[in-house]
Amino acid sequence: MNAVEFERVSKSYSIYESPGDRLKELLTLQRVSFHRDFWALQDLNFEIRRGETFCIVGENGSGKSTLLQMVAGIMHPSAGNVTVNGRVSALLELGSGFNLEFSGRDNVYLNGAILGLSKKQIDQRYSAIEEFAEIGEFINQPVKTYSSGMVVRLAFAVAINVDPEILLVDEALAVGDLYFRHRCMRKVHELRARGVTILFVSHAVGDLKAIGDRTMWLERGRIVDIGETESVVTKYLAAMAEKDTAYLALKHRNIPAVARPASRPDEEVDHIPNIDHRFGDRRAEILGIALLGANGSPVHLLQPSSKVVLRISVFAKDHIENPNVGFMMRNHLGIDFSGTNTTREEIELAPMQPGDVYTVDFHLELPELYPGSFSFSPAVADGTLTAYRMCDWIDNALTVQMGRGEGEVYGFQRFPCRVEVNARLLEKSVV
Repeated sequence: MNAVEFERVSKSYSIYESPGDRLKELLTLQRVSFHRDFWALQDLNFEIRRGETFCIVGENGSGKSTLLQMVAGIMHPSAGNVTVNGRVSALLELGSGFNLEFSGRDNVYLNGAILGLSKKQIDQRYSAIEEFAEIGEFINQPVKTYSSGMVVRLAFAVAINVDPEILLVDEALAVGDLYFRHRCMRKVHELRARGVTILFVSHAVGDLKAIGDRTMWLERGRIVDIGETESVVTKYLAAMAEKDTAYLALKHRNIPAVARPASRPDEEVDHIPNIDHRFGDRRAEILGIALLGANGSPVHLLQPSSKVVLRISVFAKDHIENPNVGFMMRNHLGIDFSGTNTTREEIELAPMQPGDVYTVDFHLELPELYPGSFSFSPAVADGTLTAYRMCDWIDNALTVQMGRGEGEVYGFQRFPCRVEVNARLLEKSVV
């Protein structure tokens, strides 16, 4: 049995031009409509398996919060059926479910009762809730006196300590400070390990990739894509980049065919091992990517604490005023691990004319990384770091394995470290 099922679900809101129109519609005998329907969700069909971490992405206004409110039982669909199997605990809009006049302690008991817990059960959980929230004496003060961060702390503490079978999290963690967000994400991982079904909405794609089993992309109330998190998030980010760089207008522009030079310099690379996804206006294109050793030979296995050269060749099909060539390095989870570009490294490339080819070498000194696979995604853009048009981006064009070093790597990487025992640090004199 699935934890959540949506069957042809749609949700509409009545939009009135003025408050008087709502009254006229209520009073008219001919049942004349004075409103227009806004469809927040349209014909959604999907299921969420038990124990799955299901993420939802989409622009603001795409229907993500409405969907979660239906799962929570706050809203009902205008059409279709929503089936929820299990106790739901929700962390939705800031302070939702809290009475601002009540103290934090009173709200803990109120929320617990709403979720079906007895006073004895809430008593047993109260100390854990108070400890996780870490708001001190404010627990006995009215919630209206809380900062937004304190409200989130208490709300999350309640949500995770009522033994939920289904946990809903909607962007609320973005309000919390870095320390509390780390604690929350560790708790989310613990709940995943216990088999709790999690619906997670966030614009922090790193969090989605780290915890998501599957992801659904919503746009204007409709499902654009649903599937493995890395694939869906990559497509979503590509669409956002295309929108940001006016790709939809540029893609219909006829770029004249430009022939590459007949003679190729020795340093140029023209092989792209893999293309998971590619986007951009293609006014300039990636010709090839290669990972080389100090002697110029291809590197198939990375060694910890070694030096390599990532070579990227790009070809201009149109005038590129401010070319910027770079890459993103990702780990085996698809999480962006490290990246840079020529502009970030303060290398100013001359404008490219149609037919020009640039080959850029990034000399990398690798730290001691954990054994795993790493991919490189090359890109070429036109503009500055903050305002640019993406010309060509290729996801995971080159993947290599990191070999095992002499010692164990705890976490993602090992920092160079010197250890002293019972040593007194020298105090610097102030001049």
